[in-house]
Amino acid sequence: MMMKGMSLVSLGAAASLMLVAGCASNADSSASIDDQASSRVGGESGGPVPGSMEDFVVNAGNRVFYAFDRYDLSSDAQATLQRQAAWLNSYPATSVRVEGNCDERGTREYNLALGARRANAAKDYLVGLGVDPARISTISYGKERPIDPRSTDEAWALNRNATTVIAEAGL
Repeated sequence: MMMKGMSLVSLGAAASLMLVAGCASNADSSASIDDQASSRVGGESGGPVPGSMEDFVVNAGNRVFYAFDRYDLSSDAQATLQRQAAWLNSYPATSVRVEGNCDERGTREYNLALGARRANAAKDYLVGLGVDPARISTISYGKERPIDPRSTDEAWALNRNATTVIAEAGL
């Protein structure tokens, strides 16, 4: 009986460690509850759960990038948004939030407005590809949520983006 109790305690401790390790590896500042739920292993293949944030990132891509002080979509951004639209049309009960982001240069107010234009440009493109606009919300974080906090050209290029995240999953 004592041996059985020890096994359960050991098993519980191991499960807790795996859970903590899984949460610690999810360091993206825009991570949501959906991101954490998507870390479950899906099916026999061990791939992402269909319809999850991880599935969206792997199969569509969740981020498009912009040139300095611009909100027009490059051909690469359009290709990513086309994949996002196809994925979203496969999961019609799923809603997303498009988050507009900027690099650190410029005032807070200016970057909030530019981030909003970036998020809306991505949303408008998705709507043009047949995604119901009621399923897409937008928000601007301006320069408040950088991917890379350094003050370099490479970091600034990463931080000028619109990131699409699952707001409400509907499988």
